[in-house]
Amino acid sequence: MLQSLLETAKSNPFCSPLNVAHCEASTQNLVPGRTISAAAVAINPEESCAFGSNKYFALCGLGGILSCGITHTMVVPLDLVKCRIQVDPAKYKSVFHGFKVTLKEDGMKGLAKGWAPTFFGYSLQGLCKFGLYEVFKVYYSNILGEENSYIYRTWLYLAASASAEFFADIALSPMESAKVRIQTQPGFVSTLREALPIIYNAEGMNGFYKSLVPLWMRQIPYTMMKFACFEKTIE
Repeated sequence: MLQSLLETAKSNPFCSPLNVAHCEASTQNLVPGRTISAAAVAINPEESCAFGSNKYFALCGLGGILSCGITHTMVVPLDLVKCRIQVDPAKYKSVFHGFKVTLKEDGMKGLAKGWAPTFFGYSLQGLCKFGLYEVFKVYYSNILGEENSYIYRTWLYLAASASAEFFADIALSPMESAKVRIQTQPGFVSTLREALPIIYNAEGMNGFYKSLVPLWMRQIPYTMMKFACFEKTIE
């Protein structure tokens, strides 16, 4: 049993955070009279995705779009009530009371206010966050060299995630600005295509980015911890 554990540890695909382990297929007689063989898979170069390739970065970005855009859109009703409680706590006294008031005033359709800027904004954020995280991870590891990248890998994860989130929030900020106004300002328009020109005509580009610094202060530490914990977990 101990020998089996040692062999498993040696073939661990996460033995190094920046290198791919090549695990060979093996045949083992674990049960008398029965042979278990690892399936041999023919690698098609056109279907492969090498670590650090453009295809790899693109797929990471696509994963970010799907994971961030869809999940944030699914919780738009809860986010709407949360924002309204923050803006007008006297009217929206709690989460359940906030849902009750919103349903009474706007109906079921009102709970979906802000879905478009949420979907597009967090899809862009996910694209930049997950895609650029891998880009910066490779970029910084090339600067440090293989040995230093492994020794200081936690700092590398933190730096790469902070850099990625810096740009991700720049992509998110205009949509976040439109979302908050749609959800919290009475009488404001209810669609993204109407909100963007109104904000721009009234305040210019500053209207889209005046909340960028607080967004950085919220998102960058969170993203640093998220990716660092993820990387340390899979090690």
